[in-house]
Amino acid sequence: MDLLVRVEAICSQDLSDRLLRERLIALLAGRLPFDGHVFALTDPVTGVGSSPHATVPMLPWDELPDLLRHRYLHFADDRPAWHAWLAHLGVTDTLFVDFADRYGRWGFLELWRAGGAYDARDLALLERLAPAINHGLRSAAARTFRAGEDGLAQVEPGVVVLDPDLRVRGQTDSAAAALLRLLPPDEPMPPIPAAAYNAGAALVAVEAGRWSTEPSARVHLGGNRWVTVRAARLGDDIAVAIAPSTVDERTDLFARVHGLSPRETEVLGLAVHGLDSREIADLLVIARTTAEDHLKALLAKTGAPSRQVLVARALGA
Repeated sequence: MDLLVRVEAICSQDLSDRLLRERLIALLAGRLPFDGHVFALTDPVTGVGSSPHATVPMLPWDELPDLLRHRYLHFADDRPAWHAWLAHLGVTDTLFVDFADRYGRWGFLELWRAGGAYDARDLALLERLAPAINHGLRSAAARTFRAGEDGLAQVEPGVVVLDPDLRVRGQTDSAAAALLRLLPPDEPMPPIPAAAYNAGAALVAVEAGRWSTEPSARVHLGGNRWVTVRAARLGDDIAVAIAPSTVDERTDLFARVHGLSPRETEVLGLAVHGLDSREIADLLVIARTTAEDHLKALLAKTGAPSRQVLVARALGA
């Protein structure tokens, strides 16, 4: 219970998702043994990884594409194959927990041991902490919509081309600029973020019948900026497109991070397209006062002081 209280205290702070994960990992290190870890954010709809926080000293960086390909191909329904692949890195056991709620899947944590094994008590501990951590991750995502631009440049659409083994063949100049923002240059790996590899690996798994959602993920890029990373086949290669998230993609994410109901999400979608209370009521065949009540609920749930601020935050204006 003491650990749960401390986790809840960390998750209630006004932290970025990365700092939140760093503090949680530091706290868990005192209670659960691990030699490596992957604490990843995922797109709430597709489940595709968007932003990893990882310490995996046993993994050579040039094997990262292989690791991600195997994760998407085997992790969900063939755990023995996943563990067999990890075994060549010296990993003897893993401990995994998903962070998900009715609004989507927000991330996962996997701990790796290089010697020894986990038991049922270890899993029970992580599962007991999962709801609080899930809430913290979703709250951190919600805070990004309130963040100002602070002079941050907008991202131009770009494309990265991966070969069938997820090795980089080339990229457009605009993609190179976007990638450096997705992955700062002091990271100990080539300037291709895991989000691009994840989308490519998800596409491979979709084609193999091992992954059921679209190979794409929305990725936070600082301030209130979100980009969408999406993979598609380009002959034998894979094209990974990186572009600012669309109005619909942002609105959907905005609704999910704030826990909006389906009706509130509908109202939000109409409001961001410029409809007023009367037009929203007519389109949804509800009373105007009901539409106004929904808009008031939106303001209360999102913490926006006015409809104009609500729309601006959802759109990133």
